Amino acid sequence: EDDDDDDNQKRSRLSSALDRAERGTNGDADAAEPSSSAQPHELDLPSLEFRDGSHTMTNKSCTLPDESWRAMHPGYEEVHVPPARNVAPAGEKLVPVSELPAWTHDAFRGMKTLNRVQSKMANVALQTNENLLLCAPTGAGKTNVAMLSILSVLGQYRSEDADAGGTAMDVDDGDGEAGTRNPHDGKFDLSSFKIIYVAPMKALVQEVVKNFSKRLGPYGVTVRELSGDSSLTRQQISETQMIVTTPEKWDIVTRQGEGRAYTQLVRLVIIDEIHLLHDDRGPVLESIVARVIRQVETTAEPVRLVGLSATLPNYADVATFLRVKPNRGMYFFDHSYRPVPLQMQYLGITERNAFRRFALQNEICYEKAVGQRKAGNQMLIFVHSRAETGKTAKALRDLAMEKDQLGLFVREGGATQEILREEVDTVKNADLKDVLKYGFAIHHAGMSRSDRELVEDLFADGHIGVLCCTATLAWGVNLPAHAVIIKGTQIYDPSKGRWAELSPIDVLQMLGRAGRPQYDNEGEGIIMTQHSELQYYLSLTNLQLPVESQMIKSLPDHLNAEVVLGTVQTIAEAVDWLSYTFLYVRMLKNPGTYGISDRAARDDPSLKARRTDLAHTAACMLERSHLVRYDRRSGSLQTTPLGRIASQYYISHSSMAMYSRHLRPNMADIDLLRLFSMSGEFAHITVREEEKLELGKLAMRVPIPVKESPSEPSAKVNILLQAYVSRLRLDGFALVSDMAFVQQSAARIMRAIFEIALRRGWSGLAKLTLDFANMVAYRIWRSQSPLRQFKNVPEIVARKLERKSDIEWARYSDLTPSDLGELVGVPKMGRTLHKLVHQFPKLELSAHVQPITRSILRVELNLVPDFEYDIKVHGYVQLFHVIVEDVDGQNILHHEMFLLKSTGAQDEHTVVFTVSIMDPLPPTYFIRVISDRWLHSESVLPVSFNKMILPAKFYPPTELLDLQPLPISVLAEGALTKLYSFNEFNPIQTQTFHHLFKTDKNCLICAPAGSGKSACAEFAIMRMLVNDPQGKCVYVAPKEETAANTFADWNGRFGSILRPGQVAQLSGETAPDLKLLAEAKIVVCTAKQWDAISRRWRQRKGVQAVTLFIVDDLHFLGGDAGPTLEVIISRMRFIGTQKQQKGDDKLVRMVGLSASLANAREVGEWMGVASKGLFNFSPKVRPIPLEMYFHSFDQSNFASRLMAMAKPVYNAVMRHSDGKPTIIFVPSRRQAQLSAIDLMTYHQSIDGETFLGSGANPDEIAEVAANLREPALQQVVASGIGFLHDGMVESDWEKLLHLYKTGAITVLVCPVDICWKIKIAAHLVVIMGTETFDGRERRYVDYAIADLLHIMGLASRQGIDTCGKCVIMCHTPKKEHLKKLLYDPLPVESHIDHYLHDHFNSEIVTKTISSMQDAVDYITWTLFYRRLSKNPNYYNLQGTSNVHLSEHISEMVETVLGDLEASKCCQLNDDGDVSPLNLGMIAAYYYVQYETIELIAASLTAKTKVRGILEILSHASEFGTLPIRQGEEKALRILARTLPSKLPDSAQFSDPRTKALVLLNCHFSRKPLSTDLRTDQKRVLCDSINLIPAIVDVISSNGWLKPALAAMELSQMVVQGLWNKDNVLMQIPHFTREIVGRCEAYQGEEPIESVFDILTLDDDIRNDLLRLPDDKMADVAVFCNNYPNVDVSFEVQDSDEITASDPVQIAVKLERDIDDEDDEEDDVNESDLGKVAAPLFPKEKREGWWIVVGDTATNTLLSLKRVNLQRSQKVMLEFMAPDEAGDHTLTLYVISDAYLGADMEFEVPLSLLPPSSSDEEGSSTEEE
Repeated sequence: EDDDDDDNQKRSRLSSALDRAERGTNGDADAAEPSSSAQPHELDLPSLEFRDGSHTMTNKSCTLPDESWRAMHPGYEEVHVPPARNVAPAGEKLVPVSELPAWTHDAFRGMKTLNRVQSKMANVALQTNENLLLCAPTGAGKTNVAMLSILSVLGQYRSEDADAGGTAMDVDDGDGEAGTRNPHDGKFDLSSFKIIYVAPMKALVQEVVKNFSKRLGPYGVTVRELSGDSSLTRQQISETQMIVTTPEKWDIVTRQGEGRAYTQLVRLVIIDEIHLLHDDRGPVLESIVARVIRQVETTAEPVRLVGLSATLPNYADVATFLRVKPNRGMYFFDHSYRPVPLQMQYLGITERNAFRRFALQNEICYEKAVGQRKAGNQMLIFVHSRAETGKTAKALRDLAMEKDQLGLFVREGGATQEILREEVDTVKNADLKDVLKYGFAIHHAGMSRSDRELVEDLFADGHIGVLCCTATLAWGVNLPAHAVIIKGTQIYDPSKGRWAELSPIDVLQMLGRAGRPQYDNEGEGIIMTQHSELQYYLSLTNLQLPVESQMIKSLPDHLNAEVVLGTVQTIAEAVDWLSYTFLYVRMLKNPGTYGISDRAARDDPSLKARRTDLAHTAACMLERSHLVRYDRRSGSLQTTPLGRIASQYYISHSSMAMYSRHLRPNMADIDLLRLFSMSGEFAHITVREEEKLELGKLAMRVPIPVKESPSEPSAKVNILLQAYVSRLRLDGFALVSDMAFVQQSAARIMRAIFEIALRRGWSGLAKLTLDFANMVAYRIWRSQSPLRQFKNVPEIVARKLERKSDIEWARYSDLTPSDLGELVGVPKMGRTLHKLVHQFPKLELSAHVQPITRSILRVELNLVPDFEYDIKVHGYVQLFHVIVEDVDGQNILHHEMFLLKSTGAQDEHTVVFTVSIMDPLPPTYFIRVISDRWLHSESVLPVSFNKMILPAKFYPPTELLDLQPLPISVLAEGALTKLYSFNEFNPIQTQTFHHLFKTDKNCLICAPAGSGKSACAEFAIMRMLVNDPQGKCVYVAPKEETAANTFADWNGRFGSILRPGQVAQLSGETAPDLKLLAEAKIVVCTAKQWDAISRRWRQRKGVQAVTLFIVDDLHFLGGDAGPTLEVIISRMRFIGTQKQQKGDDKLVRMVGLSASLANAREVGEWMGVASKGLFNFSPKVRPIPLEMYFHSFDQSNFASRLMAMAKPVYNAVMRHSDGKPTIIFVPSRRQAQLSAIDLMTYHQSIDGETFLGSGANPDEIAEVAANLREPALQQVVASGIGFLHDGMVESDWEKLLHLYKTGAITVLVCPVDICWKIKIAAHLVVIMGTETFDGRERRYVDYAIADLLHIMGLASRQGIDTCGKCVIMCHTPKKEHLKKLLYDPLPVESHIDHYLHDHFNSEIVTKTISSMQDAVDYITWTLFYRRLSKNPNYYNLQGTSNVHLSEHISEMVETVLGDLEASKCCQLNDDGDVSPLNLGMIAAYYYVQYETIELIAASLTAKTKVRGILEILSHASEFGTLPIRQGEEKALRILARTLPSKLPDSAQFSDPRTKALVLLNCHFSRKPLSTDLRTDQKRVLCDSINLIPAIVDVISSNGWLKPALAAMELSQMVVQGLWNKDNVLMQIPHFTREIVGRCEAYQGEEPIESVFDILTLDDDIRNDLLRLPDDKMADVAVFCNNYPNVDVSFEVQDSDEITASDPVQIAVKLERDIDDEDDEEDDVNESDLGKVAAPLFPKEKREGWWIVVGDTATNTLLSLKRVNLQRSQKVMLEFMAPDEAGDHTLTLYVISDAYLGADMEFEVPLSLLPPSSSDEEGSSTEEE
């Protein structure tokens, strides 16, 4: 195993060059080299290719072993080489299987010891993670070495405690009995790794799958095949641990970003027969290995490479290429390690005459066969075509008959003869039938399975003496024989269109079948070849044929794949990539062979210049074919759509260039087929003389005419493809293999042309090529019956259907089974046909179309599957293309994919997209939905425009004037100028200043985000503060986050010049908010909060006192918060006019701030803004200009698209950020973490650096990082990257923002849902993907445009940057639409028409609306009314006349009021007057949706318990908008299983209301949740605490006692996060079940039952019971001291005079018991009294108390009041006394809404007098 010195020197030279090459990529080592600065040259690549491909022979002479001899015979020369025998050295020890770890034994069942090769490698293969290369002869047991390396991976993912389960049980060798349990179950983490096994031939792939499936079965490992014609679904791939594949298929998988989803998990790649590098397919292997090694280096996740190969001389080069350490992982075993030594004979045939040569070959075969039979041996004869097997077998039989030697092959009268005679009758194949009884047989892939298996069995049992077969037998079936003859070494190669030499791999594989390990002590191999090739085969089989690289041939295509993948983006990276190829290893070793002069090799030892030339040449070729954009100056390489298609469909650059040149939009079948047949893939196909006749005949039979004469090669391709689809029989053997070759490429090429047509927007061509792709796949023509696409339709039935061409395909679905049966004349087929017709994919379409602007149309397409989905027929997913065409069906205006999953096969699906509208308006568009895989499955929906009224034209934006920027001194008040840290205002602030600060007029300012609009609002506030001492300003934002940020800012700045409490933020609780409003000068709130508080404006002085009303982010009028915004602005305008009519001089000034609006004028007019006060700047006008880059991605799968964005995001940061701060927005929290880690690994591996700021101290940052809570954060922060999300610990959030603001970390990754929460800016903003998953609709929805505009506004730091940058990465179909929306002003439409119910209800309650007419007038105040006439179609209005408008509005009002009446919220009388009802009042008071109140009222009964109320609560409409993220259904389902109570049977986990129920349950059970679910849980709790009082009020208006008490109990549960049956002590912070257990077991004087008992304990006892550290003890003390201790006193007024049925009054007084010493120490802060201590409740809560009087005997609730308690509170309860006189006992309950165990109840005795007669009359007038 040791080499001579010379080779060692070479190897050390090589490794140092490789080291240099790796260093060279960093650019410093090569500065001195002369050629690196020179311009790269273009090389002539074709001249550098090896002409002979795999037949290249670089050695000149061949030395044979000593005992070899030669002999000349007539017509041929013979060379004999004796077998190499090996004597095992004395000390060599074989490893017994029993010495391996016990858990591995199942994989080696039936083996006692490993063989010599395996024993030497067992340790390295199983116990280490080293890369391996094993060179050993065929049959030396390489498979088991692969097995050891697989077990090594399994060992890494085996659970620690696996060994505790005892040793492996001896399971029966079959699949095990039902009774025996598999010892390995659950011991392996099977989801964390994948193993890839690359094998060169399909036959081999199948054998490997069979072998490994059986051996790895016990470990639960799934092995699946992934080859050309068997693709796996994502689901299957995720369930598979070991994928066996061919090099090409794995290349395709890894070159599409899609593959990354599972290639990340790959831990081991086994490449079998790696000497394939020498073959024409070698470059694919080079490309795969280079990709794996580079992936390891960029992601730092180790992938082990194991190469297995036959013996080859330059194995050291292959080892270097695989990064194998020569001393650890390189193993070479020569021929002497063959299990059976092989004696070789080489016969070089010199005979020239073809006929005589043929006869001679048969004679030689016969001689050899006779020789073998005399010795009693069997032999295999390999021939190279299926027909040849039969011919050879017959020739041998004829020779035997001639010479009368048949007895040698089958003994007369023996058992064999009998067996063969019997078996002949079962044989189907004619040739086999002919020869079998004489002891000869044939075997090839074209035979039926039963014949093949019969032959294999007979041969194995020794009944057949001579078997003629094709190479498939060598690869697929392991049938050894004593002797093997390879009869001729030429095989027909359709890709070259000629007879070519066998691939060396095949030769070695066939010879591997010689010698039967159990019986023979040597085998014989005989190769017959042309004399000229003798030298080659001698070299090949005697270890003297070095493996060379064939990479240069396909360099451009492989480079293109890397560019598309994003791993190569500059020439420098391409040069680096080349250093990972085998080509590079061989160029260093053998420069001359690769056309490198000696001088160049000396001057440039790492061959950098040569690699640069190669890369440059390949890039130029790709550029000429339009596959990349190559910028020679910067060396950057960018892919193009054509490049992506070429890479995805594996099409050569030359073919792509030709398609893009010759494709025309209106091609017909004839032109398309001509173009197809000119593809570069078929360049080598030629027409032979003997084929012309047959091709001529075929040309007459194929359906599509062929223009060229059949002797043209392109005509041949065309005819063969059509013959394939038509299923015509061919005679010539070469034609059959040509046809197979054409057909393999056809579907791929058609798909590629389809993609090109889609990119170019050519509708006709796209449909045509998609049809052709499917015609090739199913082998049917368009004119044939669509049912032929199902597997089980008999030919005769299909024919009959085709004759009935008068019935259209669309009508078949209406026919009954009996009709269909009659139609084909086979009545019993009717049922089957009916089933198939209804399984045929068909979608029903309907569309809702709304014009958004004059050029954008929004289409909401509804698709309803109208067929029976069957996974066996349709798989898990059906793909459809949604195509929008213009009126003549020529151009594609929009294309996107629609995935129909088997899980959603019953549901209606919605696809929303926008299409541009042509000018002038066309009559119609067509929406086509075409199945990707089914011919004739197409639905068309015409969208007519003849009734379309386009919206009115928009007014142009305001010009930004070129004014001198105003200095801040213009504010004239010293106090005011101190509020600003800068010196002058920006242009937008300057232009609006006069109007805002010097006048009191209304104003609307629309400008892009980040233009400093908030300063404009401040101008108006300052004017108010200076001019109006009584003034009050309200600032309203649609988003809570915006309001919070604004308050924080203003409270700091204005708070410094105002008194405390004059800047306030509303909390959403009515009573405290009214207080705040009364005292404050500047009030900040959200739209919802202001709506709730301003509803009853007539009673509320604070609302009427408002003089300045500022609304921010007005463009949200088009979003979710829009209706609320619209209502409050309309209301404030209404209040203003009311004041004006009363003569109040204090008017309400309206100031609106918004992004640039297209229809700002209408918004302004509606807000009462005069044209002078309207500033609507264009979105391009920014104080700091913004550069925008769009980057589109084609992957239709969302996850794959994000994967594909990973590297481009990194590149964008590197290219645009210049080390300045960057924010990256991603769709979800999980993605934020993944992207942060990706960025970190890319930066470390590619540049070896971090993203820390220039002045940052790494040690300090490492210290901060160590204190963060999340491990992933710690890791990324240390390298200068942070990620934020909503569920973070507050302290982490603060630390990260601080690090970012101080410039210590420069990259921040955020999920898009927090974009409003963070108040920071950056130089560069990257938006990674513009859609997010919506589980309620089960689809991906686009980000709101308002969010995108806001995010873009973060890209510029005021006063620091001169420009900002924004990179938007999106899905290709969305790109144009996004550009339009982001570059142009935003059109805003009103959505209030969908939300009128609740707003009407609140106005009816406040009596603003008391009749139908009032309701109509109310609508005229809204923006909706102004937009109706401007864009009628958007609101489903068919005209713009007054009649149209008034009818539309009246109808709307009637519908809404009708709904409210139906839900018992209001009452309508015949005159059209409206009055509120109780439920309506409750809804308005608690700000609850009317549907919720209706549901509550309908669901409650007198017997409802806590669980029932919980379910009613969770069904509130308020929870309908909870998000459901990707994969959350599964998480919720798992959580639901662990909950103490079962969910109702109707629960659907995709329903947000079920989610609310699960989250509430988890809250009570205190279950830990994921970050995202925690965020949602907070929202559910905050909403619940508002909904429960509404439920209590609905119950009390029904007068039920027990449900009311249950609902109150639920309120306590929500606040404290406990079940009502839990111990009340559990609400104390840090109390666990153990502590409570100790308290319950405590044997003191008093048992510990309540919170007060904890306070009264002695300190040492308490410490012993709680065992908590001091800081936690302090929390306990705070809680216990806050726990309410309330004294209640009550008295019944005039208790001795109450008569039955009379009103009763009870006065109740609550008083908080505050310790005296507390009172003296420091006056208890009044505002702190009544704050609830609830560690699990997400926001501050004030104590509330319900005071209830009820009669438990009758379950009636008599009276209820809810009070807030600070020190003390008096309440008067009134109710009617019971009807019967006598003594009654009622109960008074005082119930907390926040604490468990704090409730009190008292008995209230009543003695009633019988009513006197005079009282009777009086009581009837009594009102409640």
